[in-house]
Amino acid sequence: MKVWIPHQAGLNLLGELPADVTVEVFEHTDRMPSEAADVRFWVPPFLGGSDATAVLRELPDLAVVQLLSAGADAWAGRTPPGVTLCDARGVHDPSTAEWVVTAILTQLRAFPAFVRAQAERRWTFAENTPTDELTGKRVLIIGAGSIGAAVRDRLAPFDVSFTLVARTARPEQGVHAVEELPRLLPDADVVVVLVPLTDQTRGLIDKAFLAAMPDGALLVNAARGPVAHTDALVAELGTGRISAALDVTDPEPLPADSPLWVMPNVLLTPHVGGSVRGLLPRAYRLVGDQVRRFAAGQPLINTVVDGY
Repeated sequence: MKVWIPHQAGLNLLGELPADVTVEVFEHTDRMPSEAADVRFWVPPFLGGSDATAVLRELPDLAVVQLLSAGADAWAGRTPPGVTLCDARGVHDPSTAEWVVTAILTQLRAFPAFVRAQAERRWTFAENTPTDELTGKRVLIIGAGSIGAAVRDRLAPFDVSFTLVARTARPEQGVHAVEELPRLLPDADVVVVLVPLTDQTRGLIDKAFLAAMPDGALLVNAARGPVAHTDALVAELGTGRISAALDVTDPEPLPADSPLWVMPNVLLTPHVGGSVRGLLPRAYRLVGDQVRRFAAGQPLINTVVDGY
């Protein structure tokens, strides 16, 4: 069985594989390492887009696509019949949760203002204090999956209160349905968005969503850029009524002339939530496990159904 992976380092991170498994590095989608017809299991590049999905047409014997990303929006509905699509659910929980906690504290404690002052060699104690604080905040987490749980666990020591929202309500776990957002948003100091990009979540953060957030609230988007209406974001954030921390934008890269770049109440990072040194070891532990499952005829985990 032939397996293609996108990283040379992955060869030493997969663990022991069956003797009949051949692993090759397919790092550049325009240069195939060997005969494509024999590939049964393919790991595309991390955050691979349309260029990567185009390779599907060249792999007639493909049975499994194992993504290195938690989101499958670029792939859902594009894999041929009979090909199982799996995401990297769980791999990015620690790194994305760290980004969320960092972004929240950075904004609430006014670190961007202090960084700008440092660059200007200005001591701005009187100008920037007192800052806000995380202690006692009401945190609304939209996306109650594994990353949402990781965020909740890391925020819990800060003495915050939580409300969790998912696609469907889970009353026994205290999880609310997305339909309840109009009622929940006005009571949230911090709104963390972690949903996958699907037809149902595209444009979730719209004018009404933002208007329902209370004055002084913080929006944190660590999901996907198109989950938010960019024009609505620009309009609401431009008033200064609320603030935001955005790891994702629509489009990406964000154009240099976007007003979001220069808003003092907006923190921007270039989709780096999962890009940490620990990514490859965690990702290839999953890949190795999936290859062993597939070779043994066992059910795969993290299969994507309806975009999730």
